[in-house]
Amino acid sequence: MNRVLGLRRYPLKSAAAEHPAEAVLGRHGLDGDRTWVCLDADGTIGSAKQPRLWGRLLDVAVEYEPAQGGSGERTTLTVPGGAPAEAGTPEADAAVSDWLGRPVRVARTAPGRLQRHHWWPDEPGMIPEWSAGVEPGGDDLVDARPSDDGRFFDFGPLHLVTAGALERLGAEHGEAVDPIRFRPNLILDLPADPEPGQQITVGPDVVLQAVVPTPRCVIPSLAHGGARADRGLLKTLAGHHRIDVPGFGRATCFGFYADVVETGTVKAGDEIRVRAA
Repeated sequence: MNRVLGLRRYPLKSAAAEHPAEAVLGRHGLDGDRTWVCLDADGTIGSAKQPRLWGRLLDVAVEYEPAQGGSGERTTLTVPGGAPAEAGTPEADAAVSDWLGRPVRVARTAPGRLQRHHWWPDEPGMIPEWSAGVEPGGDDLVDARPSDDGRFFDFGPLHLVTAGALERLGAEHGEAVDPIRFRPNLILDLPADPEPGQQITVGPDVVLQAVVPTPRCVIPSLAHGGARADRGLLKTLAGHHRIDVPGFGRATCFGFYADVVETGTVKAGDEIRVRAA
């Protein structure tokens, strides 16, 4: 029987993961996921895809508390060695600014045109075909888009990895690879990633649909969540996982994005089944 091996939530974009035992899953992803973002002085949003500017954000702990009993939802940030501070307060802004070494603001909303800095890895094969013309090792300013309810996703509302794909990657790389490197929402006990269009039932209520493989950036090689820095992982990914992404072109991918077809609560240990496309 295949099951959900773990849940991961990221209440602040590019900050450390929470590991909830269960979470409400709506059309726009896990409740509380990527609802906050850091804004730089130039108005761009924070993403560890530019590690020089935002890599230290990966070590900021975040706790999301859903609304209950008449109280509203609450998100608390804690920088290493610091005291907890509630997102949206001057204390949180000051703590994260001190940690990053420049003034930033932790926000729930962002400017009308969302942009973020993106560092393109210089490892051959790590730049997607649709980004032809960018310079390896260079910084770029790219458009980002919020979801319909204002969340700060790079593409889809849900990102998943499978145990089978992780096992094969570990064999290719010569050592086990921590799934946190790929910042998934769900880790599934499946032998391989579903094909785009296939549906996955999770527990009694939830239905997901695989959409597209996930193009990879520099983040899997960075130290975070107990995983040490490992630039060699990019070489392994580019050497074994550069594929044709339907409708886009060739890119180095790992994991997959999914849409939420039927909502509900997901829990670690929920049974999962894959349906034919």
